[in-house]
Amino acid sequence: MPSQTMDSIPTLFHSRLATLEHLLQTAQTHFRDDESFLQKRIVADMLPFGTQIAFTCNQPRNFALWCEGKPVNNLDPEVTSLAQAYKHIANTQAMLVGVQVEDKKLAEIMRIDLGDSLYLELLGSAYINEFLLPNFYFHLVTAYDILRMVGVPIGKRDYMMHLVPLVQQG
Repeated sequence: MPSQTMDSIPTLFHSRLATLEHLLQTAQTHFRDDESFLQKRIVADMLPFGTQIAFTCNQPRNFALWCEGKPVNNLDPEVTSLAQAYKHIANTQAMLVGVQVEDKKLAEIMRIDLGDSLYLELLGSAYINEFLLPNFYFHLVTAYDILRMVGVPIGKRDYMMHLVPLVQQG
């Protein structure tokens, strides 16, 4: 992946985290500050909405840490309050400010521990394209889907809000 595209990764994460925050705000308004929606899930074996927020934030968070040469680490998956959810998003946004992706990072091997003595080793470019971005979108879409399932009045415009300023008429 060329450097110019790599430099756009923090911007992509920023705009989609803004989408996540918008979805959270819409749900908060819909449920009138009843935080129980954070525990809603699509099916019993999937993680709840609050965890989807943490997992969505983990991808750009770990991207920023990796770019800075720091060990990656994940947020606590137990998100039980709106304050905690908003804090995860805001802190992740702040971590992305000023992140620089150096070309040499793309050639580094990244080890991803999966638990139970399992791990992946990927080149930096594959870490971004095959692990971080797919996981980011998976958890963002799952969060969106949970909110749709529980009746929050959101649609594709809410998910694609990063394009709204570009819409033209005529």
